[in-house]
Amino acid sequence: MTNVGIYGSTGRVGKLLIDHLKKEKELRPYMLHAIEKFDFTLSKDIEVTNDTKTLLKNSDVVIDFTIASGTQTLLETALTNPTPLVIGTTGLNEHQLNLLKEASSKMPILYSTNMSFGVAVMNHLVELASKSLNDFDIEIVEQHHRYKKDAPSGTAITFGEYAASGRGLELNSVRVSGRNGLIGERDKDEIAIMSLRGGDVVGRHTVGFYNDGEFIELNHTATSRDTFAKGALRATKWIINQENGLFHISDCLISSKI
Repeated sequence: MTNVGIYGSTGRVGKLLIDHLKKEKELRPYMLHAIEKFDFTLSKDIEVTNDTKTLLKNSDVVIDFTIASGTQTLLETALTNPTPLVIGTTGLNEHQLNLLKEASSKMPILYSTNMSFGVAVMNHLVELASKSLNDFDIEIVEQHHRYKKDAPSGTAITFGEYAASGRGLELNSVRVSGRNGLIGERDKDEIAIMSLRGGDVVGRHTVGFYNDGEFIELNHTATSRDTFAKGALRATKWIINQENGLFHISDCLISSKI
């Protein structure tokens, strides 16, 4: 039985992870990291700590769904307490992404901005479409609930990266994050990523390829956060058997028979 630690256990996905882990035969929720009080009842056999080092030392693997600053603390602590990690936090800055790469030299880490296997497949579809439809304009729109703190979503940025890769471009050099006023005609290479916020939308992403006379849109809609929790647990079973390195949910999808 693999002892799983959850970092961000009081969050929306954290609670779902605890519920799903109770049904697992290979994994069990062993230690939870929490700063806030739980608004639900925990089993008596689950340990709780507010110390990141204690969490890492007592877990065979740790799942992280927090915020960027929380993930940074986890990675900094893990550098001297290596433990396999599954990280689904979005909005990481350049320093935090570099820290992620540094830590992955000492432990296996699976990092993905979206743990959905459907999104993992769509990433590759976006890259293929971008390469094949090289005369089409690319526009990405993402929708999320009113409480989401970062924009655009990590998933939308990842779609943008795959779209740019399909044309041999760097996303940062062609990305457009907003349009206002007399801006002139659209540049051929630009890839726009736009964000909508409102209500309780779990997550909806559209990657459109537009040309004169026709267009194609690839859509993914998450109707429940269960999708992310289930994907993270599949990734957890996979990452504990890997050597040190930085992995993506796509690696798990391709290699795993789970």
